[in-house]
Amino acid sequence: MDETVIKLDNVTVRFRIPHEKIPTFREYAIRWIKRRGVTFSHFNALDDVSFSIKKGQTVGIIGSNGAGKSTLLKVISRVIRPTEGRVFLKGRIAPLLELGAGFDYEMTGRENIFLNGAVLGFSKKNMADQIEQIVDFSGIKEFIDAPVRTYSSGMVARLGFAIATHIQPEVLIIDEILSVGDAEFQQKSTARILNYHKNGSTILIVSHNAPSIKQLCDHAIWLEHGSIKMQGDANEVVDHYSAYLHS
Repeated sequence: MDETVIKLDNVTVRFRIPHEKIPTFREYAIRWIKRRGVTFSHFNALDDVSFSIKKGQTVGIIGSNGAGKSTLLKVISRVIRPTEGRVFLKGRIAPLLELGAGFDYEMTGRENIFLNGAVLGFSKKNMADQIEQIVDFSGIKEFIDAPVRTYSSGMVARLGFAIATHIQPEVLIIDEILSVGDAEFQQKSTARILNYHKNGSTILIVSHNAPSIKQLCDHAIWLEHGSIKMQGDANEVVDHYSAYLHS
């Protein structure tokens, strides 16, 4: 349990922000050809962030909007590369950053199970073996052969969660999805996360829900303006963050 599975060394993610709005790529190309150029300022979404996470830890990421939480998860999930610094990862990662993002809305829910499973690296046979369990967990069995475009956003999210978590990952990354579906589905989702934690998965959770962080996490990282303001015991960090918000 002392094995490091995630380690960030001095990670910075820097974005360029144009000083003026360029409405189209054509206008941008014309400016570039005429060497009129576009002036930029730089914004550090993450600024010299370093920490390590051990196997089996459940870590909550908290902070105000724009603090860098989602950017941090995208760096760990290899969705974006850091401008500076290094990221060490070990094990199969299941990132739940935007449930249903890989769906084809003209295909049925059943077809999308195979499509989304392939995107996540699962074989067709594996998905075929697990499809009934996935459908049962999602709670949308009566709609599974209808096009996803007919689903509500909650149904899409429920199906996405059921697919992404049908096999226990070594590292599970969750971005603001603890309120997916109705109260019954939220309880099922929380129970599955807790069970994966019990069985040794490493879990990272971004949430504005302080009670959820305290319930699910043993460690927390508080981000503010792209930097770590505090990290340590989840209850202690959440209490300090809550006091900061109300000060």
